[in-house]
Amino acid sequence: MAPKKPSCLRSLLLPLSLTLLLPQADTRSFIVDRDHDRFLLDGAPFRYVSGSLHYFRVPRVLWADRLLKMRWSGLNAIQFYVPWNYHEPQPGVYNFNGSRDLIAFLNEAALANLLVILRPGPYICAEWEMGGLPSWLLRKPEIRLRTSDPDFLAAVDSWFKVLLPKIYPWLYHNGGNIISIQVENEYGSYGACDFSYMRHLAGLFRALLGEKILLFTTDGPEGLKCGSLQGLYTTVDFGPADNMTKIFTLLRKYEPHGPLVNSEYYTGWLDYWGQNHSTRSVSAVTKGLENMLKLGASVNMYMFHGGTNFGYWNGADKKGRFLSITTSYDYDAPISEAGDPTPKLFALRDVISKFQEVPLGPLPPPSPKMMLGPLTLHLVGHLLAFLDLLCPSGPIHSILPMTFEAVKQDRGFMLYRTYMTHTIFEPTPFWVPNNGVHDRAYVMVDGVFQGVLERNMRDKLFLMGKVGSKLDILVENMGRLSFGSNSSDFKGLLEPPILGQTILTQWMMFPLKIDNLVKWWFLLQLPKWPYPQAPSGPTFYSKTFPILGSVGDTFLHLPGWTKGQVWINGFNLGRYWTKQGPQQTLYVPRFLLFPRGALNKITLLELENVPLQPQVQFLDKPILNSTSTLHRTHINSLSADTLSASEPMELSGH
Repeated sequence: MAPKKPSCLRSLLLPLSLTLLLPQADTRSFIVDRDHDRFLLDGAPFRYVSGSLHYFRVPRVLWADRLLKMRWSGLNAIQFYVPWNYHEPQPGVYNFNGSRDLIAFLNEAALANLLVILRPGPYICAEWEMGGLPSWLLRKPEIRLRTSDPDFLAAVDSWFKVLLPKIYPWLYHNGGNIISIQVENEYGSYGACDFSYMRHLAGLFRALLGEKILLFTTDGPEGLKCGSLQGLYTTVDFGPADNMTKIFTLLRKYEPHGPLVNSEYYTGWLDYWGQNHSTRSVSAVTKGLENMLKLGASVNMYMFHGGTNFGYWNGADKKGRFLSITTSYDYDAPISEAGDPTPKLFALRDVISKFQEVPLGPLPPPSPKMMLGPLTLHLVGHLLAFLDLLCPSGPIHSILPMTFEAVKQDRGFMLYRTYMTHTIFEPTPFWVPNNGVHDRAYVMVDGVFQGVLERNMRDKLFLMGKVGSKLDILVENMGRLSFGSNSSDFKGLLEPPILGQTILTQWMMFPLKIDNLVKWWFLLQLPKWPYPQAPSGPTFYSKTFPILGSVGDTFLHLPGWTKGQVWINGFNLGRYWTKQGPQQTLYVPRFLLFPRGALNKITLLELENVPLQPQVQFLDKPILNSTSTLHRTHINSLSADTLSASEPMELSGH
């Protein structure tokens, strides 16, 4: 229940500690004491030790569990983003229901006795699809994101006029738990350096939230010049390997007085497909935290619990080449992807206990885990056999291929189809010029899989076919760029493909609603379809299975499979890319599974090649680091500065 007036607030906040209990809401305050380089909470010196988690990466039924574990770890605050694209899927259409119920999450944080540092964007990075910006912004192809472009500002203003009034009652001085709010996110890393844009945002926040709330900015050390703004409190982010003294000294040039704040102290790091699983040592993370706390700094640990990029929500980076982020966002965080305490958590709790009280009592034990299988999946049929169901409105016709954005296909897959205008007797080069595949294309001639074209790779296929042969290209959106330049990352075929010397025209575009079809299968049990003779290319597999014992959290392992998407009981778990790694298992929360007596259903869309034994297993431990990726290099990249998989991948922010 939102805190609307002091009398209601007092009953809501009764379970909280004395830091949140005051006779009247109007006596509550969170301010900067510049004379003594500290924060004051209700007039008393205060330092927050916070951790990041993202409600949009954790199913709602697990929010309370994760928040309670964070509080028991000794944290007195949490920090989280609000992804615009998660709440406004189409212009003017808003969704704050279910796992998108932001107010319910704020209430759960209050019940766990945690203050909130809110990061509403509009851009958030977070390794999230398009950095949280809605892809429908790109329906205006010339839009300049994160600038004072009138089209962008109009969309931002409209969104914040919906979002910010919702959180207004939850500001700390209004009786809620939000003590501070970030404006934009690491804007100094963007490169636009548009101070008019930042001033516009600051004015909008003040107009909608008032003067009392503490507004701040966050940047890496190199971004402070363009990311900070007078009137907004300046904070910095860095990890355990960075020079704390040097960075805090630099911060003092922008914020001479007030508390030192590291808004993102990295406990781990993100993973990319084809790279190693990232880790940060317990000793390095704890030593850095202790050194900052000795200085009296306030710290937010990013991430404290990572969660999962379910569905198609992962973002991507551009570091020499396009790098898609894995489904797992475990992050080597103190609380694992499955919500379990790790040795890193206990070590950090010990450090925190030296500086402030931590709750008494043991942390909850790890959740029960389950093993099952192997299960042999059954071939359902080739994706092309289901076009009428996948795209019930029929194709869109165009002389040249159109992007996902142009046909309002935000995520997932789109099929491009044309027909050969003459017979090709010899293997003939087929490619898309100017790096025009965004991001991965699965090519078929008369339904027979020919191979893959990939973004930033000098790939060509060699095709043959008769006049009138059907050429199908299934294009996968692997996640829009989420950090740094954040250039408009259009998806699909950005250029017309070329076969030999012929530019191919007369295209049909099928925006595919695969999630809808999988749900229909699950509910209606559609009849069997003719099986392809030699299944390869985009093909559906499925299996129904009971669970005879108790249900627990589990990890889906797909040995021998190549790449695709997987659903459990109609829920989109996310992408797998077994061949590429490092992630080899997908986290399956136990609440997605039906208990004994009911049938569960797993559905796979394998995009390339199926193992001889089309089996999957459910394991009781995750596999997040495949040795097959450890020394892989990419020799076909379009960019000369591409890094090999064994080199460290460092980006400056989230």
